[in-house]
Amino acid sequence: RAHRPEQAPAQACAQAPSLPPIAPEIAPALAFSLDINLIIQPVNFTNLQVMPFDLSFTLPTATLLILLVGVFLVAVLYSSVGHAGASGYIAVMSLLSFAPLVIKPSALALNVLVASIATWQFYRAGHFNWRLFWPFAVLAVPLAFVGGYIVLPTQGFKILMGVVLVYSALRLVLPASAEKPSVSPAIPVALGVGAGIGLLSGLTGTGGGIFLTPLLLFLGWAKAKQAAAVSAAFILLNSVAGLLGNLSNSGNLPDFLLPLLLVAGAGGYLGSRMGSNRFPAALIKKFLALVLLVAGVKFLLT
Repeated sequence: RAHRPEQAPAQACAQAPSLPPIAPEIAPALAFSLDINLIIQPVNFTNLQVMPFDLSFTLPTATLLILLVGVFLVAVLYSSVGHAGASGYIAVMSLLSFAPLVIKPSALALNVLVASIATWQFYRAGHFNWRLFWPFAVLAVPLAFVGGYIVLPTQGFKILMGVVLVYSALRLVLPASAEKPSVSPAIPVALGVGAGIGLLSGLTGTGGGIFLTPLLLFLGWAKAKQAAAVSAAFILLNSVAGLLGNLSNSGNLPDFLLPLLLVAGAGGYLGSRMGSNRFPAALIKKFLALVLLVAGVKFLLT
């Protein structure tokens, strides 16, 4: 080709008259930019705000460190009982004043990773029961997608999450009920319960385990280990569906998600492998309950 390299930007602009003119000093940098915001900015989405995604961490160092420690501790504790920790992640992020548009996809993404680890560990130990699992999951998964797609008004999201977090805090400090003889739930009942929990899990950015596990134990539908195994798989599928629904609507993924996934994965592996018998579980549960309660009250009052 007989043209000089320095003439390429001008020629490219001349060949695309339908595009708005680009300043000469911007055009070379635009070709190599990793900032998607420069690409999607001209597009007008009704009632939709797409966050820019780049490879730099936009959080202050102190905030990021507090967030990493909090996510790790939550993943360790929750995974030890077959949960993924969404309510804990939400509590930590809300106390650090993150926006709902950041909290929901972040909690769901962390849930997917930690629930995957917990599901595999409990399955390997022989506690998973497919016949108990599928009636709860079959309607929960599509409704979790619907719930994830719906973006609640900020105030509605805060009220719903405040109630969920206060409930989660009470579940941690109330004494566990004694195990009952295991009986299988009626399939229509399990379908309805799963559908309701699935929709709620998608709306709130949780996996639904904080609702399913106590229900399984209280009604005598499963023993503790079996309930943990079923809840872990239930959380995993709901979180995947909820995250896909959320991304198909908003496209939001924070730029600091990768380090959170790394520490959550480490915490999830440690918790699901060791359980809570090698650290003071009662003390950690009380501390986590306090965090959940404070975060829940903050959601309700702000």
